[in-house]
This record gives sequence, C-alpha cells and structure tokens, in this order.
Amino acid sequence: MSGFNLTEHPHRRYNPLTGEWILVSPHRNKRPWQGKVEKTEETQRATYDAACYLCPGNQRAGGAKNPTYRDTFVFTNDFGALQQEVPLGTFEQADLLKAKSERGICRVICFSARHDLTLPEMEHPAIRKVVDLWADQYEELGKIDFINHVQIFENKGAIMGCSNPHPHGQIWAQSTLPVEVQKELQHQKAYFNQYGRSLLSDYVQLELQTKDRIVAENKHFVVVVPFWALWPFETLVISKRHLTDILQFTDEEREAFADIIKKNTTAYDNLFEVSFPYSAGIHQRPTDGAEHPYWHFHVHFYPPLLRSASVKKFMVGYEMLAEPQRDISAEGAAQRLRDLPLEHYKLM
Repeated sequence: MSGFNLTEHPHRRYNPLTGEWILVSPHRNKRPWQGKVEKTEETQRATYDAACYLCPGNQRAGGAKNPTYRDTFVFTNDFGALQQEVPLGTFEQADLLKAKSERGICRVICFSARHDLTLPEMEHPAIRKVVDLWADQYEELGKIDFINHVQIFENKGAIMGCSNPHPHGQIWAQSTLPVEVQKELQHQKAYFNQYGRSLLSDYVQLELQTKDRIVAENKHFVVVVPFWALWPFETLVISKRHLTDILQFTDEEREAFADIIKKNTTAYDNLFEVSFPYSAGIHQRPTDGAEHPYWHFHVHFYPPLLRSASVKKFMVGYEMLAEPQRDISAEGAAQRLRDLPLEHYKLM
C-alpha cells in the first residue's frame, strides 16, 4: 500500500482553535451521485417592500416605526433573545440541574435601505459603512459594564433561519462568554503563552506558504478554507496583522476588510449562481476589560450548501452521535472558490 495521502485516505483533522477533531473522507467523492442537481429560480425582489418591517419608514412588528434611513440603520431587537433587565438568580438541584440568569442586549443592523440587495451585491463604499457600524456597535456595547462579549453575526437565507430577506445582521451582547468563544479563548491563550505569538498569525503564514486553501487575499486580510473546515465551503477571514478587535483597524484596514467581505461573499454567490446562504460571525476580543493579547481577529463563514443550490449538508447519524465528518477536502473546496470570477454572476 502506498503512503498516506490527505486527498485519498480517510483521516481526522485537528482544529487548534477549539481542540476538536473532524473526520475527513475524501475518497467518498468518487462514489456515483444519484441526487438531482438543478438551478433554483430566484425571486426578483423590489428595492422597497411595503410589508417588510426592516425597510425605511415601515412599522416594525413591535410597533415602532423605522426612520427613512438611506444606508445603514441599527435598532434594539423588538423580540431579542436576551434582555437588559433580568433579575439575578440561580437554580440548582442535586448538583445536576443548574441554571443562572443572563443579561444582554440584542440589536439588528440593516446593511442597506434597499430591500433587494445582499452584501455581495452592494458597492464597496456601502459595505464600508457596514464595517464602520460594526465597529461603532462593538465599542458602544463593549463599554457597558455588564457586557463581556459582543457577538456580531449574519444569518443569510431562509435555509439558515433568516425570516426576512432584507439585508441585515444581528448583535447579541451578553454578560457571559459563550461556549464557542470560551474554547477559542482557551486555545489561543495556551498557544500564545507557549510560543509568544498568536495562533492565527502562525496559521496565516503556513497558508500563505502553501496557498492550497487560500480563496482570496488583499494587503491586510486572507480568506482560507481552514484545514479543519466542517461545512463543505466553510471559510475563515483572518487579519494578516495581529489585531485583537475591529477598533484597532487603520482606515486602510477597514477598507480592506470591506473589500475581502465583498470578494468572499461574491465567490459564494457565484459557486452555484444563487444568493448563497450562510451564518457568519466576527470573533474578536471579549469586552470584559482585559487586554487578551493572544486573541486574533477573525470571521467565520458557515454555509450549508453541498453540491448545488438545492442540496444541503445535514448533520445526522455519526455526526450527531460521534464527531463531525466531511467528504469534500478543504483543499478541493478552496480550489473551486478560488477559480470563480470576481464579478458577481448577476452582472455577467
């Protein structure tokens, strides 16, 4: 038998950010695919929808009326998962059943006044305004004494649970560090303490040397399908400079961040020529007052599509009972995304 080959043989890959493993089975891509592959018909949306509770001037579900905003707009979620005024309290029974109250603030960010756009279809200056608003909100919420983590994220597409197609994202700011953030904090801190460098700084250098998993890059950011990717076309946006949060960006880096967001989301749309669904979120330094010098700014993109616009990857069976698994290698996924045109398919 020939030597072990990452592109041919089943293997497990390690995620240094979380300490978890994933099973990769590249040989399964050789099996015949019996499923149906077809393009989906996209509904053309108007630039304004009188029934949309996020469009300018419209009344929201909670009764408040939106201003006639022209670009970005942020408001406190009328039905937020977290609430600012929550009584302190705990529950414990037999050292097995535990609960504690959690305070927080949930906000909604409208990326554009236009109902028919998404981030990849927006012009660069418009995306830059979104970046600036992300920074403003991170700073404003992070200064609140009981807020220790600010999670900025976007759910795009109905398949990802997005209930309104108007271009928007969310912010959940809360008292406790969420589980995924705690895992990343622990592993980044341990690496920094051992090597004196950020984990993602060293990882970026490895990727820039091989270029096997790079999707796009500019002067200040790189997009990779991470070596340990779980979702078929998962990507990670990483700042080339070791920055802990968005407030440390220079003006040039904010411009570059807007550019890389547009490039990455355009590649997604072009892959199956559809408005590509995903959940994406910015991971940056907790806002608990500590410096966290080991933290390295990055953005996760988790898209569910597998073989076409209508074929989704599901977490079932082994993945729910044992550990995550994927068939498409990170290298193969990166190659497909990297080879796509830079111009959005609707403009070609």
